[in-house]
Amino acid sequence: MMQPPTFDWLKAPLAQLNAEMHRLAQQRQEQLTKPPGSLGRLEEIATRLSALQNTQRPSADRAHIVIFAADHGVAVEGVSAFPQSVTAEMIRNFARGGGAINVLARTLGASLEIINLGTVHEIQALENVRDRRLGPGTANFVHEPAMTWEQLGQALTAGSEAIECAQSASRQPFIGGEMGIGNTTSATALACLLLHEDPVLLTGRGTGLDAAGVMHKMAIIKRALALHRPQINSPLDALRRVGGFEITALTGAYIRGAQLGLPVLIDGFISSAAALAAEHIAPGCKEWFIFSHRSAESGHAAILKALDADPLIDLNMRLGEGSGAAVALNLLRMACALHNEMATFSEAHVSRND
Repeated sequence: MMQPPTFDWLKAPLAQLNAEMHRLAQQRQEQLTKPPGSLGRLEEIATRLSALQNTQRPSADRAHIVIFAADHGVAVEGVSAFPQSVTAEMIRNFARGGGAINVLARTLGASLEIINLGTVHEIQALENVRDRRLGPGTANFVHEPAMTWEQLGQALTAGSEAIECAQSASRQPFIGGEMGIGNTTSATALACLLLHEDPVLLTGRGTGLDAAGVMHKMAIIKRALALHRPQINSPLDALRRVGGFEITALTGAYIRGAQLGLPVLIDGFISSAAALAAEHIAPGCKEWFIFSHRSAESGHAAILKALDADPLIDLNMRLGEGSGAAVALNLLRMACALHNEMATFSEAHVSRND
């Protein structure tokens, strides 16, 4: 068997949160004109961002959203309620500004980038879409690994470069989203491998499968696990065997973000599967993750539990595209505004019980 490359950059040390800045932020929260703890998790968000951003005045005003798009070979097994052509069609929709994430990015004033990592159907050059084609989607992992080691490395690097561009433009937090028909099947298989779980517990409806469709999807994942489980000896190999180009790019982005000290706002089920892979590959990087929402996809709860994550909102969403993270971004902005702009008791000449 071909030996995997070393991917040395994945072994770089992770940035450290500034504990002193966290202490100062908590101290400020205690001085603001409100009963202690009365703003609940908004206080936690502000103090955590202070530590992540190394500042007494945290901000979420310059968010950057990147959507990684790619096709999945396993889609030919009929695991989605939508045809595979939808991936390319949605990339065109994003390019025209018609997707949910386009609307949310415009509303938030956030920068948005679409990166095509490889679709089955050819796509002409599109404005606002960066072409990083690694192939016509992944291979069908029911029969063979989804990616070669070279493709795995290229996808990880695409994510890393996206984070580096965000940092160089002084944009944060980073929101990674995804688009790819069949990617809940890939994310479920990956989570099963990393968590040593049965697909019965993690397989959900994805794009809207009925009960029979979910059972079929579960059977496909079981076949894939039977093929790959005996041969896997690392989280990277699990990602190579059942992951997608876009899931792998998200994984690379999350690891690089933790290395550079850039906070990332994690979206739903698929993004969380990538976050799980990132944590397995580079333990400790989850300290740089803020989990935005609890997905309606059934396997999300197990991933969140494994990552000790408590998402900010639960709106029964399961769209992907970074949409849940974009919705939660306003909570970060409000938390920062309250932290930075509220008067202290002494400033407002308000009495307190000391």
